[in-house]
Amino acid sequence: MVDLQVPGFRDVSGAVAGRVAGLRARLGADVFQKVAGTEGANRRARIHSAPGPRWFAEDRPIRRVHGDASMFVGGLRALLLQSLHPLAMAGVAGHSGYRGDPWGRLARTSYFLAATTFGPDAEARATIERIKAVHGRVRGVAPDGRPYSAADPHLLEWVHIAEIDSFLRAHQRYGSQPLDQAGRDGYVADTARVARELGVVDPPETEAALAARLQAFRPELRGTPEARSTARFLLLSPPLALPARAPYALLAAAAVGLLPRWARVPLRLPYLPVAEATVVRLAGEGVTRGIRWVMSGP
Repeated sequence: MVDLQVPGFRDVSGAVAGRVAGLRARLGADVFQKVAGTEGANRRARIHSAPGPRWFAEDRPIRRVHGDASMFVGGLRALLLQSLHPLAMAGVAGHSGYRGDPWGRLARTSYFLAATTFGPDAEARATIERIKAVHGRVRGVAPDGRPYSAADPHLLEWVHIAEIDSFLRAHQRYGSQPLDQAGRDGYVADTARVARELGVVDPPETEAALAARLQAFRPELRGTPEARSTARFLLLSPPLALPARAPYALLAAAAVGLLPRWARVPLRLPYLPVAEATVVRLAGEGVTRGIRWVMSGP
């Protein structure tokens, strides 16, 4: 048996612990920089340290969901699902610059979620107004000839429900503390507050209502060439360094595994129920635990 009191052993174990802590800190900083951007530290201070009332109390479900590592899986699933609406996809393809600056788009989205979920009222409202101003400028004509506007309440609703459904399903599968039925309904109700501020008319406020709205949108959804190209980019060609590609591939597999079959067919994504219930699920759990570990470090 190893004598834990031997000075040499303590020195070695301390050195190993120090290297692990250093690695954890570096990985956490890298992930934070990718998600929050170069202004992440200043934005985090404005959100978490500034005084003032918040939209949501600390025990609300929205804080549990949006503060969990499962959001990485949910966010990728949301982008895939949102791409199925031709008008929403046209707005993204024509105005977001997601291919040229995907990390910038991710940072803006994560800041919006953080500001409205955790930030003081003033920061949340300022963020909402900036987004509404951008939406007012995003308009054009889709490849099928139909006009679109990012400020259209109907399109805003689609983006909202696809996003919320994705975050909730990812949390239930990969979150550290899945919600019970009351919590799931509470999460949908919490997010409805943000949706109304953005211009969504009568957003769903229960899990059942959310499912019904998604079903109602299905006749409008299509697997356009733009949507399939976006899926290939997101899943197969992310602008990542080689060491980051393996964990990203696990996230991508987990995100696809959460999509319903009706959403995969038009995007030409595989449906492998046995593998997804075993290998993919274990991989998704492993990578979300890893992200949670590095992000919770000092």
